[in-house]
Formats: sequence, structure tokens, C-alpha cells
Amino acid sequence: MSDFRKSWSDKGFSVGQRYYAVRKGRQIGVFTAWDGPGGARDQVKEFKGAVYKGFASQAEAEAFVRNKPEESRRARPQANLDAISVYTDGGAIGNPGPGAYGTVILKPGEPPCELSRGFRLTTNNRMELMGCIAALEFLRDDSALCIYSDSKYLVDAVNKRWARTWRQRGWRKSDGQPALNVDLWERLLALLDRRDITLVWIKGHAGYVWNERCDQLVHETLAQGIFDVDCAYEERQD
Repeated sequence: MSDFRKSWSDKGFSVGQRYYAVRKGRQIGVFTAWDGPGGARDQVKEFKGAVYKGFASQAEAEAFVRNKPEESRRARPQANLDAISVYTDGGAIGNPGPGAYGTVILKPGEPPCELSRGFRLTTNNRMELMGCIAALEFLRDDSALCIYSDSKYLVDAVNKRWARTWRQRGWRKSDGQPALNVDLWERLLALLDRRDITLVWIKGHAGYVWNERCDQLVHETLAQGIFDVDCAYEERQD
């Protein structure tokens, strides 16, 4: 099993730093540095009509970038210093093929906790689901938390209640076709049903610091080449 946890400070990032949100500039997104190469200043300096602002919390900065009232309402609770934020990502080479997930858990006053795991044969969607499941199974208490993911498949199926409807229909979609990844949806819905969890979609590769870190974890895990077996998926391939 290739789960691992690392100190974020080992990679040159500081905990509790300020976040700089650029809503209009050369590159849109949230940045952890104002000065320096690739910092927020470079994105707005001499850019006509630049829109940017500094925040103490990642979620407030992300809500500012999106500038969408409905998403801002979902993200706003994370400005609470007692809140827990989770970022997840997943992918598979070839889809299907070797895959991995990466997850970052942010608890107030604690260093970021990182989880990852690789599988020899799986799919993008299964890894997106597994990243979310891994975080929820790791966080065994009943604390409220917000999960950020760039997977529309994951976020829409939960927020629009598609997955729960599939379950009610005996895991059939509206067109009568069988739903995919039933084993993982059963695990995830059981976890979601027991606690106060909000899922928020964020755009991938758009400058969201922790989402980028999750993507990096996926690639690092794939590069290690240490893979478990996604038994439920491989059994269906026989």
C-alpha cells in the first residue's frame, strides 16, 4: 500500500500564509506568493483592469476568483478557522491503465496531511472517487468539512443527487443503463450520509495551490511504480 503523508514545509511552502486571488490578470487563480517568479504581482502588474485581492484563507480566495454567488456561498464556511478543507484529484494513464489519487487534508493549526495510492489498472473516474473516499475514511470523526475537486463526475453526481437516484433505482441510470463504479459509489454515499459534507467543483490547472499539489501527488505516485490492485475493476474485465 502506497499511502504516505509528508510535511508541506519540506517542499518550501509555509502553513498559515496569505493567499492572493487574481480574478482578472495574465493568469487567473490563487497564489501563495505576491513577489517572485510566477507570483501574483506578475499576473496583475501593468495589466489593464486587473482584479485581485489578498486573503487569509484559501477558500475565501477561491470564492473571490470564481465570483459566482452560488459557489461563494458553498466556499464561505471554510473562512471559519475551525473548518477542515480537503482537496482531491485522480487520474489514469490511458484510461483505463495505471492510475493514482492524491489528497491534501487541511486542518487548522496543523501541517497539511497528504494521502496517495496507485493502482495497476483503473480509470480516471475511479481514482477521483477513491481520492474522496480515502480522505473521508482517514477523517473518522464527524467534523464538518468541504471537499474541493476538479471532477464534474464526482461533484455533480453528489450535489445533483444523481448517485443517490441511481442507488434508489437499483444502480440504474435514467436511460436504464447500469451505473458505473457501483462499488465505490456505495462506499462514498455511506460516508456522505453520516456527516455534514459540502462538495465544491474547482477548475483544474487554474492556479489553485492545493489542487495543483494533488495533481503533483498523482504524478509522483505513478512515477514510483508501486501499484495495488483495483480488484473490483479488474474482476469486471475478465
